[in-house]
Parts: sequence; C-alpha cells; structure tokens
Amino acid sequence: MCEKTKQEIIKLSQILLEQNYFHFHDTIYIQNEGLAMGAPISSIFSEIYLQYIENIKFYDFLIKHQIEGYFRYVDDILIVYKESKTNIHNILDAFNNTVPNLSFTLEEEVENKINFLDVTITRNYNSLNFDIYRKLSFTDTIIPNNSCHPREHKLSAIRYLSNRMKTYNLNPTSTQMEYNKLKQILHNNK
Repeated sequence: MCEKTKQEIIKLSQILLEQNYFHFHDTIYIQNEGLAMGAPISSIFSEIYLQYIENIKFYDFLIKHQIEGYFRYVDDILIVYKESKTNIHNILDAFNNTVPNLSFTLEEEVENKINFLDVTITRNYNSLNFDIYRKLSFTDTIIPNNSCHPREHKLSAIRYLSNRMKTYNLNPTSTQMEYNKLKQILHNNK
C-alpha cells in the first residue's frame, strides 16, 4: 500500500472518529470519550482496537499465566485455565490495569457450569457437555405466522433455532429438550 493511501485512510478514520454526536430528547450531545454509540463504524474500530490490545498486550500475559484457551466474541471472553496454575483474579486485575478505559468483569463457573454466549458449558471429569442457554428474560416470541411480514422473514428464526440445535454438540437428552422447546415456540407463534 502506498504512503498516500495510508495517509488517506488515517485522515478518513480521524474524521469518522470525531463524529461523536448523538440526538436525545430534542438535544444534540457530543460524546467526549469512546466511539459514537450506534454508529456503524464504531463496531469496526472497536474490533480493530480489541485485536490490537490482544496481540500487543494480552498475548504474552496469557502465555505467562499458562492460559489454556482464550475465546472472544465481540465483548464476551471465555478463558480456560487450570486453577492450580492460574489465579484468574490476577488476570482480571491485569486486564483492567492494562486498558484503564475498559472495565472487564468476571463471571466464574458455578457447579462446574458457565454460560458463554448462547451455550451453557458443563465441565465433567474429562469432558464438556453443551446445552442451549437462554437468559431469564427470554421470551419465545418470533415473528408470528399471522403477521404481515414476508414468509422468508418468518422462516429465518425457525431456521436459526433448528440449525443451532443441529450444529451444537448437544447430547441426545439436550437435543430432545431443545426440539421440544422449538415445537413450543412454533406452537405459541402459530
């Protein structure tokens, strides 16, 4: 990439980053820190920044503390470690001290279970079991059959729920429970 193109990308990025205003209750506000909430470019810059921090700051730290697995999706991170080798609270402190503008929180497994995204991971002796996780606020509402939406839109939620059930490595009991839940959702939405 030529130097002129690099400079143009930097200048365009600066212009986009300076567009930190938003409208709320007939008033326009300027956001002094961070990226503009709801702006399409904000998610891209956030991802670039997080990948930079992971590669420059976190990588060596994760190796030093013998982290066995690090998985991130947007702003959710799952860290796999052995308690005998790693103090997870030290890692949390290090993350928060490394990036003072971000606030990392910790959710530890309870009864050998932890939720990550839409999966509940259960740790057994030498294996893991997976179940579909739904928040307490979950409602089984999808686009009802009698709505005026295009048929393809109605079917997309059904396809998503069905594909998730088939794609995740669920045991037979969990698969049957998810199948029954899917039938209930379909019935409730006609």
